Amino acid sequence: MAADASVVEVVLESDLKNVEVAEEVTRRVSNTAGFDEDEQHRIDMAVHESVINAIWHGNKNDPSKHIWLRFEIFSDRLEIRVRDQGNGYDPGHLPDPLSQENLLNVSGRGIFLIRTFMDDFRVESRAGQGTEVVLVKRLNSNNSAPSRREGP
Repeated sequence: MAADASVVEVVLESDLKNVEVAEEVTRRVSNTAGFDEDEQHRIDMAVHESVINAIWHGNKNDPSKHIWLRFEIFSDRLEIRVRDQGNGYDPGHLPDPLSQENLLNVSGRGIFLIRTFMDDFRVESRAGQGTEVVLVKRLNSNNSAPSRREGP
Protein backbone atom coordinates (compact mmCIF):
# COMPACT_ATOMS: atom_id res chain seq x y z
CA MET A 1 0.00 0.00 0.00
CA ALA A 2 1.29 3.43 -0.90
CA ALA A 3 1.88 5.91 1.89
CA ASP A 4 -0.49 8.42 0.26
CA ALA A 5 -3.53 6.08 0.35
CA SER A 6 -6.40 6.15 2.83
CA VAL A 7 -7.99 2.79 3.68
CA VAL A 8 -11.42 1.80 4.98
CA GLU A 9 -12.17 -1.86 5.68
CA VAL A 10 -15.51 -3.42 6.58
CA VAL A 11 -16.47 -7.01 7.38
CA LEU A 12 -20.12 -7.97 6.92
CA GLU A 13 -22.14 -11.09 7.56
CA SER A 14 -23.64 -12.77 4.50
CA ASP A 15 -27.08 -11.24 4.84
CA LEU A 16 -28.76 -9.24 2.08
CA LYS A 17 -29.69 -6.61 4.69
CA ASN A 18 -25.99 -5.72 4.77
CA VAL A 19 -26.07 -4.57 1.14
CA GLU A 20 -27.47 -1.28 2.48
CA VAL A 21 -24.55 -1.02 4.91
CA ALA A 22 -22.09 -1.54 2.06
CA GLU A 23 -23.89 1.11 0.00
CA GLU A 24 -23.73 3.67 2.81
CA VAL A 25 -20.02 3.09 3.35
CA THR A 26 -19.47 3.33 -0.41
CA ARG A 27 -21.31 6.66 -0.62
CA ARG A 28 -19.25 8.13 2.20
CA VAL A 29 -15.94 6.88 0.82
CA SER A 30 -16.63 7.96 -2.77
CA ASN A 31 -17.71 11.39 -1.54
CA THR A 32 -14.55 11.69 0.54
CA ALA A 33 -12.49 10.65 -2.50
CA GLY A 34 -13.96 13.59 -4.44
CA PHE A 35 -16.33 11.97 -6.92
CA ASP A 36 -19.35 13.93 -8.12
CA GLU A 37 -22.89 12.71 -7.44
CA ASP A 38 -23.26 10.87 -10.76
CA GLU A 39 -19.97 9.00 -10.31
CA GLN A 40 -20.87 8.22 -6.69
CA HIS A 41 -24.07 6.61 -7.93
CA ARG A 42 -22.16 4.49 -10.48
CA ILE A 43 -19.66 3.36 -7.84
CA ASP A 44 -22.51 2.61 -5.43
CA MET A 45 -24.27 0.46 -8.04
CA ALA A 46 -21.06 -1.46 -8.80
CA VAL A 47 -20.48 -2.21 -5.11
CA HIS A 48 -24.17 -3.08 -4.69
CA GLU A 49 -23.92 -5.69 -7.45
CA SER A 50 -20.57 -6.99 -6.16
CA VAL A 51 -21.83 -7.45 -2.61
CA ILE A 52 -25.04 -9.16 -3.75
CA ASN A 53 -22.97 -11.52 -5.91
CA ALA A 54 -20.62 -12.22 -2.99
CA ILE A 55 -23.49 -12.98 -0.61
CA TRP A 56 -25.77 -14.83 -3.01
CA HIS A 57 -23.44 -16.59 -5.43
CA GLY A 58 -20.18 -16.71 -3.46
CA ASN A 59 -21.31 -17.44 0.09
CA LYS A 60 -24.62 -19.07 -0.95
CA ASN A 61 -26.44 -16.81 1.55
CA ASP A 62 -24.71 -18.64 4.43
CA PRO A 63 -24.86 -16.34 7.50
CA SER A 64 -21.79 -18.02 9.00
CA LYS A 65 -19.69 -16.68 6.13
CA HIS A 66 -18.50 -13.11 5.70
CA ILE A 67 -17.88 -10.48 3.05
CA TRP A 68 -14.82 -8.22 3.24
CA LEU A 69 -14.82 -4.77 1.68
CA ARG A 70 -11.68 -2.71 1.34
CA PHE A 71 -11.74 0.85 0.00
CA GLU A 72 -8.41 2.43 -0.83
CA ILE A 73 -8.37 6.11 -1.81
CA PHE A 74 -5.39 7.26 -3.85
CA SER A 75 -4.79 10.74 -5.24
CA ASP A 76 -5.97 9.64 -8.71
CA ARG A 77 -8.38 6.75 -8.09
CA LEU A 78 -10.50 4.67 -5.75
CA GLU A 79 -9.85 0.93 -5.51
CA ILE A 80 -12.50 -1.29 -3.97
CA ARG A 81 -12.09 -4.96 -3.15
CA VAL A 82 -15.03 -7.23 -2.33
CA ARG A 83 -14.12 -10.72 -1.13
CA ASP A 84 -16.31 -13.68 -0.22
CA GLN A 85 -15.69 -17.17 1.17
CA GLY A 86 -17.23 -19.08 -1.73
CA ASN A 87 -15.84 -21.54 -4.25
CA GLY A 88 -14.86 -18.94 -6.83
CA TYR A 89 -15.89 -18.58 -10.46
CA ASP A 90 -14.48 -17.89 -13.89
CA PRO A 91 -15.91 -14.62 -15.31
CA GLY A 92 -14.97 -15.82 -18.78
CA HIS A 93 -17.72 -18.44 -18.57
CA LEU A 94 -20.56 -16.02 -17.82
CA PRO A 95 -23.27 -15.72 -20.47
CA ASP A 96 -23.50 -12.44 -22.38
CA PRO A 97 -26.53 -10.61 -20.93
CA LEU A 98 -26.98 -8.70 -24.22
CA SER A 99 -27.25 -11.77 -26.45
CA GLN A 100 -30.74 -12.48 -27.77
CA GLU A 101 -31.22 -15.68 -25.76
CA ASN A 102 -30.34 -13.92 -22.47
CA LEU A 103 -32.26 -10.65 -22.81
CA LEU A 104 -35.20 -11.85 -20.71
CA ASN A 105 -33.17 -13.68 -18.05
CA VAL A 106 -33.81 -12.48 -14.53
CA SER A 107 -30.15 -12.63 -13.50
CA GLY A 108 -26.81 -12.22 -15.20
CA ARG A 109 -26.49 -8.46 -15.53
CA GLY A 110 -24.49 -7.64 -12.40
CA ILE A 111 -21.02 -8.15 -13.87
CA PHE A 112 -22.06 -6.29 -17.03
CA LEU A 113 -23.18 -3.30 -14.92
CA ILE A 114 -19.99 -3.36 -12.85
CA ARG A 115 -17.84 -3.34 -15.98
CA THR A 116 -19.91 -0.50 -17.43
CA PHE A 117 -19.73 1.71 -14.32
CA MET A 118 -16.10 1.16 -13.34
CA ASP A 119 -12.83 1.92 -15.16
CA ASP A 120 -11.30 -1.42 -14.27
CA PHE A 121 -12.74 -4.73 -13.06
CA ARG A 122 -10.75 -7.82 -12.14
CA VAL A 123 -11.67 -11.13 -10.59
CA GLU A 124 -9.23 -13.12 -8.50
CA SER A 125 -10.57 -16.58 -7.67
CA ARG A 126 -8.93 -19.40 -5.81
CA ALA A 127 -10.82 -22.69 -5.68
CA GLY A 128 -12.07 -23.23 -2.15
CA GLN A 129 -10.72 -19.87 -0.92
CA GLY A 130 -13.31 -17.48 -2.26
CA THR A 131 -13.40 -14.76 -4.84
CA GLU A 132 -12.13 -11.21 -4.68
CA VAL A 133 -13.31 -8.64 -7.18
CA VAL A 134 -11.29 -5.48 -7.65
CA LEU A 135 -13.12 -2.36 -8.81
CA VAL A 136 -11.20 0.76 -9.85
CA LYS A 137 -12.65 4.19 -10.53
CA ARG A 138 -10.31 6.97 -11.58
CA LEU A 139 -10.96 10.55 -10.59
CA ASN A 140 -11.92 12.63 -13.62
CA SER A 141 -12.20 9.53 -15.78
CA ASN A 142 -15.15 10.93 -17.79
CA ASN A 143 -16.57 7.42 -17.95
CA SER A 144 -20.11 8.69 -17.51
CA ALA A 145 -21.58 7.07 -20.60
CA PRO A 146 -21.55 3.30 -21.14
CA SER A 147 -19.87 3.68 -24.52
CA ARG A 148 -17.65 0.62 -24.41
CA ARG A 149 -18.46 -3.04 -24.61
CA GLU A 150 -16.29 -5.49 -22.65
CA GLY A 151 -18.08 -8.81 -22.80
CA PRO A 152 -20.56 -10.28 -20.27
